[in-house]
Amino acid sequence: MQRYEQLIENFYAALNRRDYRTMAECYHPDVIFYDPVFENLNFEEVKAMWEMLCKRATDLRVTVSNLDSEKLNEDEEYGSCRWVAEYTFTGTGRKVINVVEADFRFRDGLFIEHMDSFDLYKWSKQALGLPGLLLGWSGFIQNPIRKKAKKSLRQFMENRQ
Repeated sequence: MQRYEQLIENFYAALNRRDYRTMAECYHPDVIFYDPVFENLNFEEVKAMWEMLCKRATDLRVTVSNLDSEKLNEDEEYGSCRWVAEYTFTGTGRKVINVVEADFRFRDGLFIEHMDSFDLYKWSKQALGLPGLLLGWSGFIQNPIRKKAKKSLRQFMENRQ
């Protein structure tokens, strides 16, 4: 297994254990993180996001597949995987199975870029039920999801200082 594939595997094993401290150690201080809900996060924000999600999770189960990494040139290495999170969404008590495609770029043996992609409509149908089914594809549902997540993260960060 290549070195970066091991880093990816260790990261998601830590997530499965809800070990946000180990997860944070996988990120470069200049990291850029993106996903469809939180969108763009810096190092401090992404560390806080994982801490918040890990502390709130009660039944999180993560599986990883399709691990891959490649060296494009002397300085550029990229990796990817698919990960599946199974959990109860605390906002509604509904079960969610979220399939995520993750892409990484590495620097100094750490993640310098981490981009998670998933179908927010599919997620909203599971997490929100009928409102997600009917309107989860639209900004009418997706924008409030993003706004609430970002507000929750800001409050979490303020309260832990």
